[in-house]
Amino acid sequence: MSVMELRQLRSFVVVAEELNVGRAAVRLHLTQPSLSRQIAALERDIGVELFARIKKRFVLTAAGATFLAEAQDLLRRSEEAVRAAQRTQRGELGTLRLRFVQSATFEALPRLLGAFRTAYPEVVLDLETLTTLRQTEALRDGRIDVGLLRPSAPSAEPADEKAAVQLAPGLSSRVVSSDPVLVALPARHRLARRKRLRLAELGGEPFVFYNRPSGPVVHDTLIGFCRAAGFTPRIEQEAADVQTIVSLVAAGIGISLLIGPTPPSNPNSVVYRELSDDLPLWQLCVAWSPDNRSPVLARFLEILD
Repeated sequence: MSVMELRQLRSFVVVAEELNVGRAAVRLHLTQPSLSRQIAALERDIGVELFARIKKRFVLTAAGATFLAEAQDLLRRSEEAVRAAQRTQRGELGTLRLRFVQSATFEALPRLLGAFRTAYPEVVLDLETLTTLRQTEALRDGRIDVGLLRPSAPSAEPADEKAAVQLAPGLSSRVVSSDPVLVALPARHRLARRKRLRLAELGGEPFVFYNRPSGPVVHDTLIGFCRAAGFTPRIEQEAADVQTIVSLVAAGIGISLLIGPTPPSNPNSVVYRELSDDLPLWQLCVAWSPDNRSPVLARFLEILD
């Protein structure tokens, strides 16, 4: 339907509401002859008489009454379509495709999504856990909008939040946290009474470790930390996710090294302890492609400021 046809519909509806061409013309800021020509043109276009004069009264015909209900619905839906398009352009409607590493779920993800959901409650969230490597590939390919991921190696210095980090060619990033390596111990472990531990004190302990296919960089880096402290960890069991690792620690299978923040746990089952070693921190970053022009992505990035 053209703009002119929508204007004719609006004119018809106002005339039908007023049942007086003069009053309708005033409401529409038109001259009476101009409005009369619009109604006549509309009647010619649809091939029916919409108004009739009965005993000097201007009334809707039966066809006009039917057409009025449909015209009002069409106008309402056209206005809704315009508002939806405008809200989509502002990033208030649409879908945000966000992927995240599992360690983001314990602090950063709920914090960021909570703020975004409060500001833009009608945006659809498409969420899924995904490794850093697969996130960077998906970001470059345009299959996702934003990622919460870890750089390929920890940083010797804590990065300021909002700082940019080099992740992969063609991607932009912002640091949202710099997180330490922590020790997870069964609550009844002999070292659990200590507040801080040295990594060298863990030599000879059985370990529950991230399996290498799920995160080769994390796996290899943590083993490297242990070797630098003078021992190679004795791995009793491996797991792909941190919740499983913590469950195995609670069962007494071994201890573990985890990147903070750690998942909530029963302190009577598992405790987390800091390391006194001068270990680098693992940054958690928000990453996106600067080529992605999604208005929803732009609104999400605003909550980082």
